[in-house]
Amino acid sequence: MSSSERKPTLADVASRAGVSPTTVSRALNGRGYVSRAMQERIDEAVTELGYLTNHTARTLRGKATQTVGLIIPTLAMPFFGELAVAVENALAKRDYRMLVCNSLGKPEREKEYLDLLLGQHVDGIISSAHNENVCDYSTLDLPVVSIDRNLHPSIPIVRCDNYDGARQATQLLLDRGARRPALLTSRMGPHNLREKGYRHVLEQAGIEPLVMTVSFNTPQRVLTETIRRELDTHPEVDSVFATDDLRAATAYEWALQHGFEIPDDFKVIGFDGTFAMRQAMPWLSTVIQPINQMAQHAVELLVEQVDCLDLQRDQFPADIIELPVKLYRGRTV
Repeated sequence: MSSSERKPTLADVASRAGVSPTTVSRALNGRGYVSRAMQERIDEAVTELGYLTNHTARTLRGKATQTVGLIIPTLAMPFFGELAVAVENALAKRDYRMLVCNSLGKPEREKEYLDLLLGQHVDGIISSAHNENVCDYSTLDLPVVSIDRNLHPSIPIVRCDNYDGARQATQLLLDRGARRPALLTSRMGPHNLREKGYRHVLEQAGIEPLVMTVSFNTPQRVLTETIRRELDTHPEVDSVFATDDLRAATAYEWALQHGFEIPDDFKVIGFDGTFAMRQAMPWLSTVIQPINQMAQHAVELLVEQVDCLDLQRDQFPADIIELPVKLYRGRTV
């Protein structure tokens, strides 16, 4: 083959073998089951076409770093701290290292980290930052996977079933006697599936929603003061569903300071259910996210993309993997 001729791609191998590109990736990288007959067809196609696997080609060019960037909003929140550990462990099993980028909820910081990661020639990026419209991740010339964030229709997402978790939590509040439950969240809008689940249950019950928003990147001291002020403004509220456990804990402390008996006078449910929070506050009712499973799926999707780098993004399935949650009933409901 002359230097001017196009080099065979993984898609060419798939076409020659009569299988999908994803199946070729699994066969070449030893991930997932491939039948012996299918493996033989793929091996023959590779030999006939003279295909060089992407991983091998990148290594020969000195561009494979075996490093992945993880962008998160803040390590100060237990959820993201445990998520980072889970992602790192999943990557380590595949001989990858991780660079953690803490965006602090600031769009400009996220952009800076994206430039840094590109400069470090990472093999891919897993993003769980909460900034909106920072950049079009789909234009990046490397694999990207999102955890619980809509980056682009072509980018895979791994998340828990936020809607069902919120629905279960809100319904439990009503079942335990609450008649004016408030939602405590970081933002409102169509992407907030926890808000959607809350509103759906209240609509069915004929109860007017009451949503209190405090921006995600609000400093902790200001966040606590703002939540308390919001609750002071609405004395009719008899329960809170918070979209994270730290907000739920703040609502719980507010209720105690106002002399409420919990759960008789006031009820609280959070969201995330990290190991740290359940150790520190075992009495807090919460929706538990499957953090380890989310990390494993995100890493699996990313590595699969890395192994198929010669595929165009629109040739790769933009999966949405939604994992079930567990509702933990503590002493706050």
